[in-house]
Order: sequence, then C-alpha cells, then structure tokens
Amino acid sequence: MAIASWWGESLLDAGADRQPWAISRTAESRSELRSAVAELGRVLREQGIGENSTVLLRMRPSLTYLRVVLALWSRGAQVLLVDFRATPAEYEPLAELLRPQYVIDSDAHPGPATGFEEEVAFRVGTRPSGRPAASDACLVQFSSGSTGRPKVIGRTPASLLAELDRHAGLSELPGAGDRLVLLNSLVHTMGLVTGVLHALRQGATVVLPPLPTPAEVLRTARETGAMAIYGVPAHFELLTKTPQVPPLPALRLAVTGGERLPVEVYEEFHRRYGVRVSQVYGVTETGLLAAGLHGPRPPVLGSTVPGVETKIVDQELYVRLDRSPYPLDDQPDRYVDGWLRTFDRFAADDATGELSILGRLDSLVTIGGLKVDLAEVEAVLRAHPAVAEAVVLHHEVIEAYVGGEAAPEAGELIAWCRERLSAVKVPKRFFVARALPRNKTGKLVRDRNAIRAGL
Repeated sequence: MAIASWWGESLLDAGADRQPWAISRTAESRSELRSAVAELGRVLREQGIGENSTVLLRMRPSLTYLRVVLALWSRGAQVLLVDFRATPAEYEPLAELLRPQYVIDSDAHPGPATGFEEEVAFRVGTRPSGRPAASDACLVQFSSGSTGRPKVIGRTPASLLAELDRHAGLSELPGAGDRLVLLNSLVHTMGLVTGVLHALRQGATVVLPPLPTPAEVLRTARETGAMAIYGVPAHFELLTKTPQVPPLPALRLAVTGGERLPVEVYEEFHRRYGVRVSQVYGVTETGLLAAGLHGPRPPVLGSTVPGVETKIVDQELYVRLDRSPYPLDDQPDRYVDGWLRTFDRFAADDATGELSILGRLDSLVTIGGLKVDLAEVEAVLRAHPAVAEAVVLHHEVIEAYVGGEAAPEAGELIAWCRERLSAVKVPKRFFVARALPRNKTGKLVRDRNAIRAGL
C-alpha cells in the first residue's frame, strides 16, 4: 500500500532509485528508503498513529531514526524531537506541558555520543494523558538551551518547505550526485534540514561517519569522495589537530553554524585543508537566515539569504514572520507585531550588506557607565596560545571561564588581558579547567550555574 500524499513526499521521490541517499557503514538507496518508510508507515498506522497524532521521538542517531521521522510525517503526525542523551528529568517536564499521545524511543544512552548506527531497535508507547495536535506544526523542537531552559518551537510544513527553497537558491550547497559529510546533531535544524532534508530534495547523498573521531571523519570523507563537510565549530577545531591530513581532492566546501567560529580555527583549517570554513546563521524558529558560502573571515558571516526579511535595530537582528513559532504562546518578548527577535547582535556593511557577528545581546553589559562587549573579552582570551576555549559572563563583576589542556594560571591571564584591554574590561574572577562544559549539540554552556556545576 503506497504512502498517502503528504507535504514531504517529493523529498522521497527525488533522485534515481539506485542512488544512495545515505552512506554510513553501508549505503542505502533511495528506493530502499522509500520501501522502509512505507513499511514503517504501516507499522505506525497499526499502532493508531495518524493525522494530528502527537509523538515524542527520542532515538539514537541512526538510519532507523531518520526513517521513523519521515514515516511519522507521512502519517500526518506532529513530531516532538528530543535528544537521545536527554534524561527523563530533562524532557519529562516538557512532555507534561505538551502531552504527546505516543512516545517512540530506543535504548537509553546518557553518555557522550558514540557514533552513528544504521539500525536500532525502538519501542512505541502510549501516554493516557496525551492529546492530539492543537496546531498545524509538524515538527516541535527545543532550543539548545545554552543559557537556560529550552524554548518550545513549532515548525509547520510550509515553514520547512520555505526553508528548503532558501537552501535551493544557494548554488554552492550540495546538489544532485554530490556527497556531504554530516556531523551535526540530527535533532537540530542544521543537521535535519540543512543536512538531511536538503540532500533528499536535491538528490545529494548524506555521509554519516560511524564514529565521530577526526580520523574516522577524514577516512569517510576521503573514501566517499565528499565535496562538503558540515559541523559545529568544535568539529572543525578537532580536524585542525589531526597529526596528518589525507588528500581530499573532492572537498570544496566546509560549513559550520550553531555558534561563532573562532578565527584561529578558520585560519588553521584553511591552512591545512585548503578550504575556507563558511558560516551559516539561523535560529530554530525559522531555520537558515544568512550564509557566507565563499568563506569570509570571521567575524564576517555573509548575507541574508533570498526569501527572508530582516532588520537590525540597535544592533539586534529581527526576522519577519507571519505567525508566532511558539506553540505555548509563552515568549511574548520574542515575537511582537510580526517580528521575531533573535537576541543576536550583528553589524551590516553599508557597501556590501554583509553581516558580521557581534555576539549575543546579553553579551553587552554596562560597567561603571561604560559599555563592555563580553564577546571581545572572550576573543582576547582565546588568542592566548594555551587557551582552547573561553566563556565570559557578568555576575556582579566580569567572570572568565577558561579551558585548555595546559591553561595558564589566573595571574598570567590577567596580565594578558591588561596588555590588550582597558581596565574596565579585564575579568575580576578567573576559573580555569582542562575543558569547559558543552551542551548536547556541542555549544559551550553559558548558564553560570551549569558551568560551575560542570567544572
């Protein structure tokens, strides 16, 4: 029995039947994907999942997970994506708020990511208190929460398709027959939409390394002839530290997003691989908003992509949306009169229109009547040869959290900052560790209590 027509059916129909849509340890063709999604659709129907069903999905990164997402959408379900490493204490409060009717999960895995699997077993459970979808969102995501409790965000089919149209307008991105190595989380927008859904629509192949180690990533990229690598800045930093760089003649694009790309990582990756890392920018509420796929040097990001309307007010970027992306209507300060606040600061070049990333809105603080940009302080600290990462916060005074295998003592860091910053910008408190806490997507945690608990 064929899958009933649904909003993303054309994604499965793109590409030749025998062409691989995904490669990990083995390759899976597009015809095999279509058959697997159709069979899963029948299984889900037998479980009672159909139009407007609400399903919390928490599965390990795998081909099974991606097939299940597509099968749920083909059934008309609303999918609530939860990171597979999230503990019940993290996601149960959100589940109580949203009250999904079903929970699909694989074996729990609370530790760090161990790689990508092809097949995983999963369970389908019901929640007696669940209720059907109250909105037309097909995808519900939770922001990464680097600064506190995650936001609940809904994306409609129209929103996802519009984002895919924006991707299709960028000729530098992988197209038919191209292969891209994808390192981003598959529960977040860059991994799921920029990576998987765009590749499906364009007839490209997603390459998912079985292990997340730099050596395995490079081996996979070389053996598959990948033309692109997608990841967060931490992935590219690790790739700059490999003892050897294999020849990668097909590689011509490296794309990162999720947080600011340190200029030293940008320069070292270009030196070693001959490819400039390009930054893309978006928010979970809308997906892709801006890109510089020609690889401009940070902090320059690039231009807004066609199809979005933005404005900058007092350095903050706003995005035009025709409706609130928050299904709980609990973010009144973020969506006002058709404009979404990003809380990210940018500067626009008057001549080219290109955007430069300045930092988060909360990184600009007032001390003694003077404005201090905490992002500037972080950049100065990261420039120290023994510092690998830094987070600077303001809590009564400026505090610096510094990570590095051989990070220097506070006295040396104070002297370093005094040589490069005015006195008001020099942190008053330093906390040094081998590594700073990161959230499940690889972003540095910026919540003060969470950082201190993780040191």
